[in-house]
Amino acid sequence: MNNIFLALAESSAESAVESTPNITETVEELVKNPSGIGEFFKNLGASILGVIPTILFAILVLIVGLIVSKFAIKLLSKGLSKTKLEVTVTKFTTQIAKIAIYVLLITIVLNILGIPSASIVAVIGTAGVAIGLALQNSLSNVAGGFLLMITKPFKIGDYIVSNGVEGTVSAISILHTRLDSVTNQAIFIPNGLAINATIINNSGNDTRRVDLTFSISYNDDFSKAQEIILDVLNAHPMVLDDAAPQVRMLEHGESAIVICARAWCRTADYWDVYFDLNEQVREAFIANEIEIPYKQIDVHVKDN
Repeated sequence: MNNIFLALAESSAESAVESTPNITETVEELVKNPSGIGEFFKNLGASILGVIPTILFAILVLIVGLIVSKFAIKLLSKGLSKTKLEVTVTKFTTQIAKIAIYVLLITIVLNILGIPSASIVAVIGTAGVAIGLALQNSLSNVAGGFLLMITKPFKIGDYIVSNGVEGTVSAISILHTRLDSVTNQAIFIPNGLAINATIINNSGNDTRRVDLTFSISYNDDFSKAQEIILDVLNAHPMVLDDAAPQVRMLEHGESAIVICARAWCRTADYWDVYFDLNEQVREAFIANEIEIPYKQIDVHVKDN
């Protein structure tokens, strides 16, 4: 085996030595014969001029292709918006189609420039493997985006809580999901995290229960306070009649009796009902002289 490697090394060295004089002779001939240099650059210029029409045509195809691609993407987006598909699926499909159209356009332009399709496919495949290894987390986000489209734990317009943040879903892209918080902050959650995390979708059902707690003094009549709260709940126009409101004693607190009130409403009316009931019960307590206690400590001093 060693003899074979030695023979290959000797033959390679001999071929390199043999080729060196040829290169040297070519350079010497160009130096001795200046017209040869001129001929070389003349041929080079002719080759460049011959390629210019192809390059210009490729640029023209690229420009026209970009214009047609934008028109096709807009047409696809409008067509999908008229279907019964959800906005989430429509936008995600449009993004995937946009990427596919641009890849196809680049392939056509490279073909015009004389690059074989097989080479382009090989380069794309190699680049895909390299990018996949370098961007494993991003690929998990892409996979998460597809899973979000299939499982549909939430859609655009839903108010969700996930990964310690909450807000209204405004967009679901290939890599991340965007939430707009109640303070109008843009929050971006990677799709890989979103699909693997616990998600609380506050807009997932048509109705929600509003839970409220109120405190009254130990000196006040619980039955009277219970009746007042029930009257407020039943009088509110957004409280649903299908499920009767409940008002019960929740606990004996350190300095007050804690009352729990529960009422059902449409999901869209949740916060209006929540704030209205808190305000209206307070007004009713004041009007009926029900004391709303605050935390306090009684200190008793004994004389010796």
